[in-house]
Amino acid sequence: MISEMSPIDRAKFVAAKRAADLVEDGMRVGLGTGSTAVWLVRCLGEMVRERGLKFRGVPTSTRTAELAREVGIEVISLDEARWLDLTIDGADEFDGEQNLIKGGGGALLQEKIVATASDQMVVIADVGKEVEALGTFPLPVEVIPFGWQTTQALIEEMLVSMDVLGRQSSLRMNGSAPFMTDEGNHILDLHLGRIGNPRQMALTLNQIPGIVENGLFIDICDIVVIGYGDGRVELRDINEGTVEHDRLELDETENLFSDLAD
Repeated sequence: MISEMSPIDRAKFVAAKRAADLVEDGMRVGLGTGSTAVWLVRCLGEMVRERGLKFRGVPTSTRTAELAREVGIEVISLDEARWLDLTIDGADEFDGEQNLIKGGGGALLQEKIVATASDQMVVIADVGKEVEALGTFPLPVEVIPFGWQTTQALIEEMLVSMDVLGRQSSLRMNGSAPFMTDEGNHILDLHLGRIGNPRQMALTLNQIPGIVENGLFIDICDIVVIGYGDGRVELRDINEGTVEHDRLELDETENLFSDLAD
């Protein structure tokens, strides 16, 4: 039930529910990956079942694809869609310029491809994800398995010349084995503390051999929908320069989402 949710879960839920209202009949929509995106997919599934909403979704991971099919959303590939009207996804951090760190769920490559193949990217997040400067959340970097330790050494050498607080990196693990992305790659998490120049960091990282993609999303997000635990929602449109405020009335008897975990 809604009343049993933590404040963070309520904030994620209202952000996802408000963003779901941006989806219209006939759209091709990118569906993100992660805990907040799960709320979005469930909300959209409810709209498909209860309101007859008709759209096609392009998931950014196998996990999202499985959930989308489960709740009744028509799933297609990006190659089938070719171009998207909208992508809605979460973020691990966002700053005042709506630059993002993504990849905590390990799907940053597909997420970035889908987001950049969209007319608009909408980010949904609880208010705690907003930061003055990116970098508190470890920056994910997807690397090919071949020579990953050499790639890691090159990254750490490069970081000496960057405006960051820390230069440590770690291989993301899944139990006792390295975490594997949907593309069969590894992820290095960079513990930087603060990234003084995210744009420079993103460009420099992708020049290092062995790196597939990094989790800095620069100039990609158009709208951020910020949820609060009391039901308030803030919608910031960086292109229009507008900020909208809303409050969603929460149905305390609602239990459709009670099985979701963070």
